[in-house]
Amino acid sequence: MRLRVEFTTEPFDLDEAPAHALVAREVIAAAELDAVDVGPFGNTAEGGADAVLDAVDALLRRTLESGATRITLQVNVIGEGGA
Repeated sequence: MRLRVEFTTEPFDLDEAPAHALVAREVIAAAELDAVDVGPFGNTAEGGADAVLDAVDALLRRTLESGATRITLQVNVIGEGGA
């Protein structure tokens, strides 16, 4: 199964990326995902189910530890196949 994850972390700071946003980028960049798009108001990534779910677990844990006070997350099934 292939999944797409879309997420944002808060609080926002348009002048400088907060620590939790930088950590979110690190987590997604280190995961075995494809079609990654990181932006100031939302982030998306796609991959096999195991890779996406592992990345979501790490994302939640590490961004909360880094000061995120809210994480908005959506996961969609986009196809079959893959890990």
